[in-house]
Amino acid sequence: MKGEIRVLLYHSTEDTEGITAAYHQVSRAMDGVPGLLGNELLVSPYDSTEFVVVSRWASRADFDRWEQGPEHKGQTAPLRPYRHPGMARPFGVYEVSAAYPAAGAGVPAGRRSR
Repeated sequence: MKGEIRVLLYHSTEDTEGITAAYHQVSRAMDGVPGLLGNELLVSPYDSTEFVVVSRWASRADFDRWEQGPEHKGQTAPLRPYRHPGMARPFGVYEVSAAYPAAGAGVPAGRRSR
């Protein structure tokens, strides 16, 4: 898990159906991108207009290669109208520095990072 990164994209909208459809469209377009391990659309239980798309990447190099490539903007365009308007930078990139998967989550105890 060390070396993996998470990319968080912050969105704000009352158009729940629109952002959900855009998320699925982007996810289908990105299916098979090298290094992309998966993504999730999260909605705040406290404010139903606040969303976060979290993507998991095998490495920063994989993410950078995709982000700087010619397909990046086209693949993510459907979500762009929903970006959080109140944030100067509506995204964050974070490297996993340590992790403790839950016991029984399919990761042998000896494989957990400390």
